[in-house]
Amino acid sequence: MGTKLLVLDDDSVVLEQLKKVFGAEGYEVFTVSQDREAYRIIAAEHPNVAIIDLNLEGASGLDVLREAKRLDHALAVIITTGSRATRNAIEAMRQGAYDYIIKPFNLPALTETVRKAVECNLMTRTVRFTGGGGGIDDDVDYEDVMIGSSPEMLEVWKMVGRVADSDASVLIQGESGTGKELLARAIYHYSRRRHRPFLAVNCAALPETLLESELFGHEKGAFTDAHSRRIGKFEQCNGGTIFLDEVAEMSLANQGKLLRVLENQEFERVGGNETVRVDVRVLTATNRSLVQAVKEKAFRLDLLYRLRVVSFYLPPLRERVEDVPLLTDLFIKTFSRKHGKKIKGIAPRALEMLKAGYWEGNIRELKNVINSATVLCKGDFLMPEDFAPLLPAAVLPRKVEGGVGDDYFGFFRKVLEPEFDTLCRKSKGAVFETVSSSLQGALIRLALERCGNNQVVAARLLGISRNTLRDRLARSEG
Repeated sequence: MGTKLLVLDDDSVVLEQLKKVFGAEGYEVFTVSQDREAYRIIAAEHPNVAIIDLNLEGASGLDVLREAKRLDHALAVIITTGSRATRNAIEAMRQGAYDYIIKPFNLPALTETVRKAVECNLMTRTVRFTGGGGGIDDDVDYEDVMIGSSPEMLEVWKMVGRVADSDASVLIQGESGTGKELLARAIYHYSRRRHRPFLAVNCAALPETLLESELFGHEKGAFTDAHSRRIGKFEQCNGGTIFLDEVAEMSLANQGKLLRVLENQEFERVGGNETVRVDVRVLTATNRSLVQAVKEKAFRLDLLYRLRVVSFYLPPLRERVEDVPLLTDLFIKTFSRKHGKKIKGIAPRALEMLKAGYWEGNIRELKNVINSATVLCKGDFLMPEDFAPLLPAAVLPRKVEGGVGDDYFGFFRKVLEPEFDTLCRKSKGAVFETVSSSLQGALIRLALERCGNNQVVAARLLGISRNTLRDRLARSEG
């Protein structure tokens, strides 16, 4: 039996294009423009993969996805859309889509995705048959979950959709201001615990003894000011989700207590002997490398393994400039309402200034700059002069004094020149290989530390394949 592909789209050009492309690849292609016809083909032909447009005339692609998965649970569904609405990506993955792809298509990439989806479908069918057994409210304000729709962030949102409904612990890594708590709230918002409590605790904001009491509670008389029993955050959000920000700042003693909660869902209050049992999902975040903290004996390795069952890395804003216009538009609307103004948008030159910024404080810094500019604005659009008082602190691109800047040749020459004679003597005719492999090894190690040892994310950050990363890593260790 040949490989079967279903394409559901109300654009005849898309149908014709995909039928031609995948027909040439040897697929048996069914192209339809109506959801009912798609259901008939799924029931009768059992295609391996379905490519379904999100915005169909008279139907929602998400509704079609749900019905398609009901008719054939093993069907690998790829949702396509011309919109970058992040909540659609999350919901599609949450409903069981194999992937979520933005139009216009990158045909080689789409072909590769379909090939992998076919492999997944065949594997799923094998497991099923050999093993036996057989909306989002548009009125909700999504400012707290929409922190970007660049290609990098789209991958993050797709992962949210995959993991939100599980009870797996999640570790979120990224620089300050990248939106780690907002991502945690997005995971909670789409989880089955979303009607239960969500509590956030900043582990860096409290001394060790107070943090222990805050998280686990205390009994009356446990310490000088303990005049009555206190119920901690873990008990307060029993059945819900707790978010521990800056978890790397937690003491080793509190780390041990947290590890016990993760392993057994139980603990004792400070000064108490009664074992308290809870059902809490734990989300954590840090702007430090926990791998490095483990090496420095400041963080428990066994706790790191427990925390990063699922690991997210939020790239800094300067690495996803595509998100600056979207975030700028969002913040302009937010602060226009707050300050009672009627600002319609931002002038192109002013937007280019923002896109060129370094944004050391990431989204938080951009948000504050837009807030200030909105207050200063005298017209209907934010102009470059509205940002003038903010330029030295936020908007102008920055370069570290004496650092690399854009002159990589000059930078590396400056570093290598004093050591070049020594390198020639020690490398014995292999200077090029020695320096090249060492530089590659250093880049890979830095990327892995930045990405919490997630090789997929590190490879994407470096712009290389995962196989190349593994190969270079093995060489540097050898």
